[in-house]
Amino acid sequence: MKAVGKTVLVTGSSSGLGEHFARMLARAGYHVVLAARRIDALVALKAEIQADDGKADIVAMDVADADAVDDAFAKIDGLALRIDVLVNNAGLTHSKPALEISAAEWDRVVDTNLRGVFLVAQAVARRMKADDKGGSIVNVASILGHRVAGALSSYAASKAGVVRLTEALALEWARYGIRVNALCPGYIETDLNRDFFATDAGKALVKRVPQRRLGRPEELDSALLLLASDAGSFITGSSIVVDGGHLVSSL
Repeated sequence: MKAVGKTVLVTGSSSGLGEHFARMLARAGYHVVLAARRIDALVALKAEIQADDGKADIVAMDVADADAVDDAFAKIDGLALRIDVLVNNAGLTHSKPALEISAAEWDRVVDTNLRGVFLVAQAVARRMKADDKGGSIVNVASILGHRVAGALSSYAASKAGVVRLTEALALEWARYGIRVNALCPGYIETDLNRDFFATDAGKALVKRVPQRRLGRPEELDSALLLLASDAGSFITGSSIVVDGGHLVSSL
């Protein structure tokens, strides 16, 4: 079923899962608003989507910067686009032992992964409330929001925050017809991590996944589409885990 007349904002859509989600949602019929800091990558992605008969627009957005978020939404408002769905995907990771991570490194991860999710969700929800039509917000968290791994304290803390923030926002915003859910991927192979998973350390991590393999980006599609669309109309405050059974594996 095509999402006729629906607009989705995808943050962090210049690479990785955000880029994949943007392409997939465009194929599903959404008008996609591409948001990221790297405009050159967005320009190329917009051209690809349009060449495939999709609809796309671009906004520059640093999700951790409140002023940059306000500027981006001013542009979206200027384009007369109503955001029906937000895919709050922008994020980053940083691997370093907790005894060695600096305050600046900690802030960079938490500001992007948690503060950024809140700022963009708040901006979208204010507009959804004002026009009284509701909508869906999907925050991209991680299985590390439910479980920890070594040398990833800032990332795990930020993603756990996203999971709990999702629940808090779902509770507050349900009265406005706004659904808020989290998508929690496990280890998904992308261009950004493919080289690592080819190393001995990466192969060792894969062996801990019960299915003994990495996930593919397209294996997240059905869960995302469920949360984004009216098919998930009675789902809010939930976290959907897509991880090949990793969370239920033994410690």
